[in-house]
Amino acid sequence: MEGAALWQGATLCGILTWILMASYLNLTPKLRSLLQPCVSHHVITGTPLILQIQNYQHRFLDAFFSALSCVVSVPFYTAFLPLLFWSGHGKLARQMTLLMAFCDYLGNCIKDVISAPRPSCPPVRRITATRDEEDNALEYGLPSSHTLNTVCLSGYLLHYILSYAQNEDSYVTFAGIALVCLLVGLIGLGRIYLGMHSPVDIIGGLTVGLLILSFWHSVHEYVDRFVVAGENVTTFWATLSFILLFAYPTPEFPTPSFEYHTAFNGVALGIVSGVQQTYNQFHHEAVPRIFTSQLTAPCFIGRMLVGIPTILLVKFCSKALAKWILPVVANILGIPIKSTTYIPTLYGSSNGKKSDGLKQSGYLQKLYFFSGQDSFDVDTGIRFIQYAGLAWSVVDLVPSLFSQLSL
Repeated sequence: MEGAALWQGATLCGILTWILMASYLNLTPKLRSLLQPCVSHHVITGTPLILQIQNYQHRFLDAFFSALSCVVSVPFYTAFLPLLFWSGHGKLARQMTLLMAFCDYLGNCIKDVISAPRPSCPPVRRITATRDEEDNALEYGLPSSHTLNTVCLSGYLLHYILSYAQNEDSYVTFAGIALVCLLVGLIGLGRIYLGMHSPVDIIGGLTVGLLILSFWHSVHEYVDRFVVAGENVTTFWATLSFILLFAYPTPEFPTPSFEYHTAFNGVALGIVSGVQQTYNQFHHEAVPRIFTSQLTAPCFIGRMLVGIPTILLVKFCSKALAKWILPVVANILGIPIKSTTYIPTLYGSSNGKKSDGLKQSGYLQKLYFFSGQDSFDVDTGIRFIQYAGLAWSVVDLVPSLFSQLSL
């Protein structure tokens, strides 16, 4: 117990020290001044290659690459991961969730530190077939999140499948690696074809993705053992999640990247706290798995019919509860707040001045007690609680319903 408290305290103190030092040294602008000109130069020099690829414009390619981008997007993974939990592959689901949160945090931090532009449109033709793609286009370019996430998640999925099947056939392994490489290549090519990224963004996403995947392969077993059987898990992770809301760089101009980080930060907390509490009941290795006699396809469909409406209801209720509670708590504590999206009555700062619309502040500047901010954006807390509640329901509330309904 003492050993666990020691390393957990050291970890949290280390992150807090980093926040203080980065803020004091004004680290983000200094790094940006070094990196942004070089990356921007490569974005500009990569434009002729983008235009050359877009010379092969065709409606089929537009639809194919747009659909492929949707399949590896954050909303797709958000919808897919609950089904993975309910299929009985709990270890894979929680590892991919935490890996996704890690990728999202690190990738978006790099984006907002460098603040490098996407390819200029025009002359590049940009195709945004969905609302999600329109939001993605508002982010900075390097690294490509689609490429980064595809490398990490498809690579880890391949590792899990080969380990789970205990496959020793080199041909099967080679075929799996080839399939992953093909998918990553198509994603990278598609992001360039759609005008969403320049070649340097794809190379950056590939490089960062391989580094994260290599790191995750070395620590994933330790992380999983801590989540399912560690000490002070929920307390530590809740504190870590709160601190990570502040350990985020200020971009040159506001982007949706911090919103994505906040959402997945909440998801990670909800998954970890829920699994840690109910591992022995619903998430151990002996639970029924899909396509077995204990969990048939019709039974799994029943799980989806019960589970999906439930988590959507919890998401709605969590948001409504947070919108009511957080302003009250802030008022009691005397913390001025504003809302840029969720609470119309709080649009603009609390002193009556019009809000600047920023959803992000960097490092220590996020912390009101140590900064000169007029007010906090309460939307960050609402979003965090909303997604934490949704994730908790996936691994705790919904499996309890399955148990009661014999699903």
